[in-house]
Amino acid sequence: MTEQDSYEAGMAVRREVLGDEHVDRAIARTTGFTEPFQEYITRSAWGSVWTRDGLDRRTRSCITLSVLTALHCHDELAMHVRAAVRNGLTEAEIGEVLLHTGVYAGVPAANAAFAVAQRTLAELADAGEPGGRNEPG
Repeated sequence: MTEQDSYEAGMAVRREVLGDEHVDRAIARTTGFTEPFQEYITRSAWGSVWTRDGLDRRTRSCITLSVLTALHCHDELAMHVRAAVRNGLTEAEIGEVLLHTGVYAGVPAANAAFAVAQRTLAELADAGEPGGRNEPG
């Protein structure tokens, strides 16, 4: 696969997982300074890893939520809670992922992640989007 192929495949998956609105905002904010990074994450994360057959997207979302929680990456967490819902995780499953992560990453990390996830799920419900409070993904 060429770099261009990886970029195109990555952009397609990125849009499917994060949504067109999010990706369009990210692209609109791209500058000459950030363009190499945007291309890199699209090719590498989305085009080379998220496109692999070894794990389904639900599982990849579970792992992503766990790692972001463990690393205290709260700015990225809300985006990936939305992605997890888009990938079919329910509110209860997201809670289980965060609870499980708390055992291994620490209670403070999980506590902060629960707050971000709760706020994000409420926003989805307020917007009438699928996956909001207590709705199946």
